[in-house]
Amino acid sequence: MKVNDWFSIKRQKDPQTKDPPQEEVVCKACKKKIKQAEFIKNLNVCSHCNYHHAISSRKRIEITFDPTSFTELWASEESKDPLNFTLKPYRETLLKAKEKTGLKDAVICGLGTIHRIKVVAAVMDFSFVGGSLGSLVGDKIAALGLVAHERNLPFVIFTTSGGARMQEGIISLFQMAKVNAVMALLDEAGLPVICVLTNPTTGGVSASFATIGDIIIAEPGALIGFTGRKIIEATINKKLPEDFQTAEFSLKSGHIDATISRQEIREYLVKILDYLAVR
Repeated sequence: MKVNDWFSIKRQKDPQTKDPPQEEVVCKACKKKIKQAEFIKNLNVCSHCNYHHAISSRKRIEITFDPTSFTELWASEESKDPLNFTLKPYRETLLKAKEKTGLKDAVICGLGTIHRIKVVAAVMDFSFVGGSLGSLVGDKIAALGLVAHERNLPFVIFTTSGGARMQEGIISLFQMAKVNAVMALLDEAGLPVICVLTNPTTGGVSASFATIGDIIIAEPGALIGFTGRKIIEATINKKLPEDFQTAEFSLKSGHIDATISRQEIREYLVKILDYLAVR
């Protein structure tokens, strides 16, 4: 027997090599397992129950805008600690958030194109201190609105937030009025503001600029509301519907215009911008 034949026989007798196990993700909603590769391909949406898990602001930009078209503005700006907040050192909170996310704050603002349509866009990120609205977030969104006004461009904003940033006190609440004032300026100029509400959009953000756009859409199942369900039930002494404060409830109540799956948002934005004849 030739040496090569002997090795061939050995290979045939060896048990079949198994593929390495694929990493899996457990859905937060239905608790079923999803292959990680499938989960990523599906943009962090559960293939079993359609639950929309969080994605980063960077990923949101990647899947929404034309490749290499997005230019970030004020990328070097960082949050400060104007009140020297000491209950839990705010500077420490900011430092940890920066290290964890690679972001400077809870929003990325910039200019880009969606199917060659020029827009300005603000994309919030819940992973940075709960997407909270602080002075820098408000400054950037308001300044971006002025850019939209100056360049005659539509404004697209993706929201996700737990509300105003408590470590900045009343300063964080000022941002609601400041951003709304700029939104009013865009309205007077006839420039469209399109708000895309993602899970969760609550507190001061939901009570201000997130819900005053010309077109307001939301991802399915997104939590949308001002204060918590338990607080409301305790206040009115009444049990609220199971779907209360969801995107679907908001749609039935007429508070938003549509619920759109994450995979279809880019196409929906293109249709809206085309309809508005924005170029």
